[in-house]
Amino acid sequence: MSSLSAGILLYRSGAGGELEVLLVHPGGPLWARRDGGAWSIPKGEHGAAEEPLAAARREFAEELGRPAPGGEALDLGEVRQRGGKRVRAFALAGDFDPASIRSNLFELEWPPRSGRRQSFPEVDRAAWFSLDEAWERINPAQAELLERLRAALR
Repeated sequence: MSSLSAGILLYRSGAGGELEVLLVHPGGPLWARRDGGAWSIPKGEHGAAEEPLAAARREFAEELGRPAPGGEALDLGEVRQRGGKRVRAFALAGDFDPASIRSNLFELEWPPRSGRRQSFPEVDRAAWFSLDEAWERINPAQAELLERLRAALR
């Protein structure tokens, strides 16, 4: 069975009124040198009994260290990532200072087969991108969410 994940695509009107979205970069040594295709919406797994929007809000707070903005969420539907993970996304209008992230941590044996466990932030950075820039950086399976947001806000 594929895992369920939910996340929030935060958006705002940037310089010159251009639509911008907030993306996060995964932390840890496996992602340290990857950029294109590595960024994501803030998201995380949830059980079948948990309401997806509640899970998306929880994951936003865990990965960024601050609650998601209030307001009505726009359901962007679901995408399926390589490996089968199903991601349900919700768009919210709001602002966030990427320099203020305080991500939760995860443990990993590093270096591999060393017997040493180290802690790393789940998200090592966040940034605002125009939709064109976001297309270059986001996980390819999540790119459809950018197009759905653009269409919904027309």
